[in-house]
Amino acid sequence: MTDNGHNVKFWPGNIVVAEAAIAAGCNFFGGYPITPSSEIAHHMSALLPRHGGHFIQMEDEIGAMGSVIGASLAGAKALTATSGPGMSLKLENLGFGYMVEAPCVVVNVMRGGPSTGLPTHPAQADLMQARWGTHGDHPTIAIAPSFHQEIYMETIRAFNLAEQFRMPVILLLDEVLGHLSEGVIPPEPGSFEIINRKMDTGDPKTFLPYNVEKEDVPPFRPYFDGATWHTTGLNHDATGFPTTNPEYIKSDMERHIRKVLGNRDKIDKVEYYMADDAEIGVISFGSTARAAMAAVKKAREAGVKVGMLRPVTVWPFPKDQVYEFGRDKKYLVVPEFNMGQMVYEVERAVHFDRPIKRVNKVGGVPIYPNEILAAIEEVA
Repeated sequence: MTDNGHNVKFWPGNIVVAEAAIAAGCNFFGGYPITPSSEIAHHMSALLPRHGGHFIQMEDEIGAMGSVIGASLAGAKALTATSGPGMSLKLENLGFGYMVEAPCVVVNVMRGGPSTGLPTHPAQADLMQARWGTHGDHPTIAIAPSFHQEIYMETIRAFNLAEQFRMPVILLLDEVLGHLSEGVIPPEPGSFEIINRKMDTGDPKTFLPYNVEKEDVPPFRPYFDGATWHTTGLNHDATGFPTTNPEYIKSDMERHIRKVLGNRDKIDKVEYYMADDAEIGVISFGSTARAAMAAVKKAREAGVKVGMLRPVTVWPFPKDQVYEFGRDKKYLVVPEFNMGQMVYEVERAVHFDRPIKRVNKVGGVPIYPNEILAAIEEVA
C-alpha cells in the first residue's frame, strides 16, 4: 500500500512501538508477557536478532526491569513493555533506574485495574502511577501519544530523552491504541534525530560515574570498558559509593529534578485543535483525545466555539500551557478514561479558577465522542 509514493504500513500500535524502537537504535529488550502489551515483546523477539540485538524473557516483571537496567549500564539502548499489574512489579527496580541514572524506555499499555483488573480491556488509570509510582523524590518523563504515526515518532523521542537525560522514560499507551490498526508511514532513516548518551572520553582509571561538576547529566561509560564502576540504589557521591552527607544528598536531589524541570523546552509537548477563538476548552490525552477531537469537530459544526489542548508529554505536566489555554475559557471539559486523575493537575494549573466539567468512564468501554459532545453542550 502506498501514499504519494510512500510505503504505508497498516500496523497495530504495539507493533508500531517495536518497529520505532528498532529505528531509534534499541538493541535490548527484557520483558515478561502481559496483555495488552505482549505483542511488543513478541515482535521484538523477531526483530532484535535480525538487527544484532538481544531479546530475553525473564521470570517475572521484577527481573525484566532489572535486566533492562543492567543492559543499559552495559551500554545498550534498552526497552521493556508491560501493563498495569506488571508496571506495579517493575516500580522498585524503576526507582533504582532513576537513582543510578540508567537510560531506558518503559512502555505501559494500560488496562483496567487495580490488581489484575480488566484483562484485556482499556483504561487510562495509570497516569498518576507513571509520576508517583516509585517512592522518593525524583523527576519523571512520561509521554502519551494518541495516533499511530505519533506513536512511532514519540517512541523515538522517548529513547532520545532517556539518552539525553540519563533516566527511564515512560511511554503510555492503552489497549485501544495497542491493538487498533492504523496506517503509518515509517520515516526514512536519517530523516529524524537520534540522540545518544554523552560519553566520558577521559582516562578510564580516573572515571567518576557521577561526575556532575560541569553539567547536570553525568557523562557515561559502559560497564566492562576498563573503568571502575560502583552502582547502588543508595544515595551516592560522584564515585557511586554510598553517602549520608545531608548537604550532598540535597544538592544531588536538586540536580535530578533540575535536569528535567530545567529543560522543559526540550521535553514539553502539547497539541492544539481548533483553539484559536475557543470559549470552551477541552483537555484530554491518549486514546480518549481521539474521541474528544471528534466531539470538538461536531460541536464546531453546531456553532459552539470549543477548542482542545492535548498533552503529548504528560509528565512533567504542561502546567504553563494549560494555564494559558484555560485562563480565558468560560468552561473546561476534561474527558479521561478513569475516575479522575489528570483533572487534578488541570485544576492546579488553572489555579482552581475555572469551572471544570469532568467526563469519566471505567468498565473497559472507551469514552465515545457523543458522551464528550453532551458534556460540551451542557456547559455551552
